[in-house]
Amino acid sequence: MVPSMRVRFGEFTFDTESRQLLQGGVERHLSTKAFDLLAWLVDKRPRALSKAELHERLWPATFVSEATLTSLVAEVRGALGEKAGNERFIRTVHRFGYAFNGEAAETDWPAGRSGDPTRCWVIWEWGQVALKEGDHLLGRDADVAVWLESPSVSRHHARIRITTADVTIEDLGSKNGTYIRGERLKEVARLVDGDEIRLGSVSVRFRRIEPGMETVTQNSH
Repeated sequence: MVPSMRVRFGEFTFDTESRQLLQGGVERHLSTKAFDLLAWLVDKRPRALSKAELHERLWPATFVSEATLTSLVAEVRGALGEKAGNERFIRTVHRFGYAFNGEAAETDWPAGRSGDPTRCWVIWEWGQVALKEGDHLLGRDADVAVWLESPSVSRHHARIRITTADVTIEDLGSKNGTYIRGERLKEVARLVDGDEIRLGSVSVRFRRIEPGMETVTQNSH
């Protein structure tokens, strides 16, 4: 799970609770995995993280090529305005891995921010993924938040969007469809705690715990 933090470095504010990278108040977009990569580098600063450790944190028990990590680093550097040869924030440790290179300072959460945010998970036979506020892709590609290894699942199959007010899901033109409560999605639909989602032949379950709710034990069968 990505560590909870709100830090400032240079002209940027990085907030893992809202899953935002802001530059002077303007949001800089990052894919889910690129955001998580930056989070681990900032959290472990100034320690350099090996490629093996980053692979394990970003794609646990999953094989992806080294080029996938390289492309994520390039995406993060692009969002931070770094160009070739100018390692302002992300430092390459040759033949080892990467490290956060800048000075970062913890900052307070915005006034009125809940200290106990809504918590969401997608749970399936092989594991579970915690989801924060923002957009999260489900599919078979290496850059998605919820990676499902099945030929019936499209590379970018569906998207879950989490806001403070609601959680929704939409199909992204997948070949085999996305089903909620047994019906194929034709438009954006609202997700509620306990919903079963079927993507191709793979079924997952959505869980949501609101602030103040008691945690209950769920039977895995």
